[in-house]
Amino acid sequence: MRLCFMGTPDFSVSILAALIDAGHDVVCVYSQPPRPAGRGHKEQLTPVHAFAQSRGIAVRTPKSLKGADEQQAFRDLGLDMAVVAAYGLILPQAVLEAPKLGCLNVHASLLPRWRGAAPIQRAILAGDAETGVTIMQMDAGLDTGDMLLTQKVAITQQTTAGMLHDQLAETGARLIVEAVARYPELEHVKQPELGITYAAKLAKDEGRIDWTRPAVEIERQVRGLNPWPGVWCVLNEERLKVLAAEMTDGSGVPGTALDDCLAVACGEGALRLTRVQRAGKAPMAAADLLRGFAVPKGSRFG
Repeated sequence: MRLCFMGTPDFSVSILAALIDAGHDVVCVYSQPPRPAGRGHKEQLTPVHAFAQSRGIAVRTPKSLKGADEQQAFRDLGLDMAVVAAYGLILPQAVLEAPKLGCLNVHASLLPRWRGAAPIQRAILAGDAETGVTIMQMDAGLDTGDMLLTQKVAITQQTTAGMLHDQLAETGARLIVEAVARYPELEHVKQPELGITYAAKLAKDEGRIDWTRPAVEIERQVRGLNPWPGVWCVLNEERLKVLAAEMTDGSGVPGTALDDCLAVACGEGALRLTRVQRAGKAPMAAADLLRGFAVPKGSRFG
């Protein structure tokens, strides 16, 4: 098919690559504009932009698709279909209707659960046992279109957001290739009215640990916000990143060390920190930290 791809982050790159490898004619890629990043605040291309450019595909980076000129430029591509994966811009009705077969979206949840911006992280934070990928025919709503294909992915006690991101990107790549190939025969299934949830955009301050919360919730926080925005607390007036943790037995005043091995009391239960990172240091196992940085029983975590 003659396709346009619209996406921005790393999640979208494998999906674009799969469409190219399947032999489709990807005539244009849309991505978010380059933005300043890093210490030098130099403008950096999005991962999708950089990948498309490396494959010799034309890239467009409009700040909005609401203007008549942008919409006409999109229509002039003469597309069979557009594929969207974590693009980050709202598609007006004129854009949705321009391709002959409309626009398909690769969404990282089992719709209608976790519509919105951060479905991967919210599924872990909520304690879901599974999530997945939905291929959806886009309409004017926020992730409200008809479902074409779905595939489930399990969430275990070891699953981090980073791990789940990679699993769902791989799953989405396989599923969109199947959806495009089988499109004429696929049933369009309306999303149920029950079970709708919204995955709000992540904020940096969600990474700070509140030790008055139950240990089970903090443990999910550690996994669900890894790698971004990351989870942290304060110990000895120093910011300490918590990269991995596990629930353990014990109780006490929330935020108090229950032993000399980084078991910390929570609002309910306790959490043992197993992998951490001090400011300006490399990530390390808890045992390595404790060899040169004693945290005795009774220490307070802020």
